[in-house]
Amino acid sequence: MSRRAFAVAALSAFTMVPPASAAPKRGGSGDDRAAAEMRGVWLATVAGRDWPSKPGLTAAQQRAELITHLDRAVRSRLNTVIFQVRPTADALWPSPYEPWSQYLTGTQGQDPGWDPLGTAVEEAHARGLKLHAWFNPYRVAAHADPTRLAAGHPARRNPHWVVTYGGKLYYNPGLPEVRGFVQDAMLDAVEKYPVDGVHFDDYFYPYPVAGQTFDDDSAYDEYGAGFPDRAAWRRDNIDKLVRETADRIKQVRPGTPFGISPFGVWRNAAADPRGSDTRAGVQTYDDLHADTRKWVRESWIDYIVPQLYWNIGFAAADYAKLVPWWAEVARGTSTRLYVGEALYKAGDPAQPAAWQDPAELSRHLTLAREHAQVRGHVFFAAKDMATDRIGAMARVVADHYGQPAPPPH
Repeated sequence: MSRRAFAVAALSAFTMVPPASAAPKRGGSGDDRAAAEMRGVWLATVAGRDWPSKPGLTAAQQRAELITHLDRAVRSRLNTVIFQVRPTADALWPSPYEPWSQYLTGTQGQDPGWDPLGTAVEEAHARGLKLHAWFNPYRVAAHADPTRLAAGHPARRNPHWVVTYGGKLYYNPGLPEVRGFVQDAMLDAVEKYPVDGVHFDDYFYPYPVAGQTFDDDSAYDEYGAGFPDRAAWRRDNIDKLVRETADRIKQVRPGTPFGISPFGVWRNAAADPRGSDTRAGVQTYDDLHADTRKWVRESWIDYIVPQLYWNIGFAAADYAKLVPWWAEVARGTSTRLYVGEALYKAGDPAQPAAWQDPAELSRHLTLAREHAQVRGHVFFAAKDMATDRIGAMARVVADHYGQPAPPPH
């Protein structure tokens, strides 16, 4: 399932109310602020979300489409592309650990005849863009049939690593050998290619599915001693993944930033006084067992991009309340704060009225400029930048990206 579909599903858990009509006044051109800032776009490959446009294109066609996305980022005066290179326990580079991604040829394990990650790094750098390699650690497949995986797939060789949940396959984060393997698989790319960043998305333990249980009983029985409950053990598993990955990146490619883009609500204030003034149906701490606030406060990661995919005034999760909350979390740490923006919602008729206004996203950037901790924005996602249904991205560029800007160092 695509990241967008998960976000939509998560939103269904919110209390839906009409958005407030008030919004901050639109800012000026922003040309005087063309200092170092993150201006990024996610380029998703899971299920062909953004690229390639369909499986089975020739190598030349795939390459041409990829370069079109990079050229569009340059025209929009962006400086960073976050390219999904391990969407489902597979690879968009020749990996000794995992099979070629099915999203290239339509068949998992089939060589596409070229090296997408290597090409992306080379072509991005030729255009003055930074290229961050985006990995999903634990998702194995968007179906529940291991026999559909490529012959020799690690999940087939090690079936005890895999948990079936919600009609999908996941690696079990509670097994130390899984944690080590997924790091090896991801860091193979970091070692081989001069990527400008390492990026995780919002999937750790899977998003909750009503009426279903993530069956990690045996792993908990073996490794859970000493924890007050299973949730604390699960959070520790994800903490270990984050800390170990950060340490290994420093060994493999020193100076390469490590960032994570979590779901935008850590905890609601009703659950924890340190939480945000939100009424989210999903909380990363409780539901995904990802203590995203701690990672920032302890400076375990170099940057965080919370997915603040809601409009200003949205009652259950107000962008205007979440930005200052995250800014306060980042204050005094070495973790840089960027904001994840829901470009995909602009002009979508299924979204609230605020998203039918081409200026909504521009107002987000204007509001965020009031908080010094916000060092830039990343837009979801590349396909929506291409279509730009109501001109929301063009408005952002006109209002805020009048001049090119280098990314933060």
